Amino acid sequence: MFVSYDGSACPDFKGFMLLMPAVSVGNVGQLAVDLVISTLGMSKVGYFYTDCLVPMVGNNPYATTEENATELCINAEVYAVPSKQLAVLQIRSPFIKNKYRPFCQTLLSWVKSCGFAKVVLLSSSHAYQRNDQQLCGTSLRYLLSPAVEKTVGDQMQRLNRRELEQIVTFPGVNDDKTFQVPGGGITRLLFTESCSKGIPIIVLLKFCSEGDNIPDALALSDYLNEWLQLTANQESSCSLAKSSRWKIPSSWKLLFGSGLPPTLF
Repeated sequence: MFVSYDGSACPDFKGFMLLMPAVSVGNVGQLAVDLVISTLGMSKVGYFYTDCLVPMVGNNPYATTEENATELCINAEVYAVPSKQLAVLQIRSPFIKNKYRPFCQTLLSWVKSCGFAKVVLLSSSHAYQRNDQQLCGTSLRYLLSPAVEKTVGDQMQRLNRRELEQIVTFPGVNDDKTFQVPGGGITRLLFTESCSKGIPIIVLLKFCSEGDNIPDALALSDYLNEWLQLTANQESSCSLAKSSRWKIPSSWKLLFGSGLPPTLF
């Protein structure tokens, strides 16, 4: 559950939006959340203590000076910017086997107790497992729970967004359809659990492959920003101009290791 950063009482999150990633293919959701935290200069307000994630500790991923570079981070931390009524839960390690469901139950219990207005989940899915419909057009999709279908659905329509297509569960046996998110981690479970509990949730996802997923993270961040306008909009339609609004975290310098030592040559 939530543990305050300085030991004080839990901040008042009533009416806030909770943004979080799914630990999914390419870590695209986590990278996109990194961009939001870094760009908005969000303050850490606490930790999400759970035994469902692999334990980890590291240096401050958003360090800007030598002084704050020595601060420590752990596997699940909560950041906030009250002026935008936005809270972010960043997850930095994978889930322990068979711990998906307990984590979702704990998370949704916290969401209800804090009175979050809605949850936005950033995710990704294997590009190679798309069906014929999903191969056409943009690689970005969304999912809406019934609690936000009318309000947010209208906004998505105005932005010409594409909802994640449903597929036949058992071809040749029946015509029942459902949505699948291969490689999406907790995405499907968290979405269905939120729907059953009446919790407003919006899933934004991108089809991608493992590799250099920085472009995918920038695209997903832009997709989020076009809807919520978290940062200043660019007039240009150029993808490079759009992505220039994001502040790259210092930790991204080590995404692919520290490079080859000159002494090898």
